Amino acid sequence: MYFIVYGSIRIMGKREIGKLSMFDLVVSIMLAEIAAFVIEDTNKPLSHGIVPMLTVLVVQIAMAFLSLKSRKLRLMIDGKPTVLISKGKLHRDSMSKQRYNLDDLLLQLREQNIDSIGDVDYAILETTGKLTVFPKAQSSSYEGLPLPLIMDGKVQDQNLELIEKTRFWLKNQIQQKGILEFKDVFICSIDHNGKIYVSSKNDKE
Repeated sequence: MYFIVYGSIRIMGKREIGKLSMFDLVVSIMLAEIAAFVIEDTNKPLSHGIVPMLTVLVVQIAMAFLSLKSRKLRLMIDGKPTVLISKGKLHRDSMSKQRYNLDDLLLQLREQNIDSIGDVDYAILETTGKLTVFPKAQSSSYEGLPLPLIMDGKVQDQNLELIEKTRFWLKNQIQQKGILEFKDVFICSIDHNGKIYVSSKNDKE
């Protein structure tokens, strides 16, 4: 049973435990519960554990494949990052929606050697629960990025606002790379030096 569970986790794909999506976490817990059920009741045939485990695994793989094809599905499964602080302003409504309290915020700021909310330009709560922080002194140089500006043809307006750029500016950037429309971009990002990376949906590699 150990090797079956181990193989199932391997098939699900490599990911740090602390960075599992909610869906992957639920699947992992279900696999563990099914394995425990079979181990505890020795009178049950092994197939009573293998069949449901394989069923759960097939569902997980199918959802993972579909989420690769659809960003909307990814957002439904994993959610999306939430801005908790923008330009030094604390968004208490966003914190409330995420059930994220002030103690959690201050703790994660201290872990990044930031003592005061006033020293933060932007703070984004990622879907993994990690807090990404952009101190005021670093905001103008895009420190801590690359930051996605377009994903699967969808402009990330929140990130554009973060670097204080417009869609007009972004359109010029992709046109310089030979791509006319946002919908034709697979990924466009900007690094800490302000360098733009663009990959077209038509790229085969």
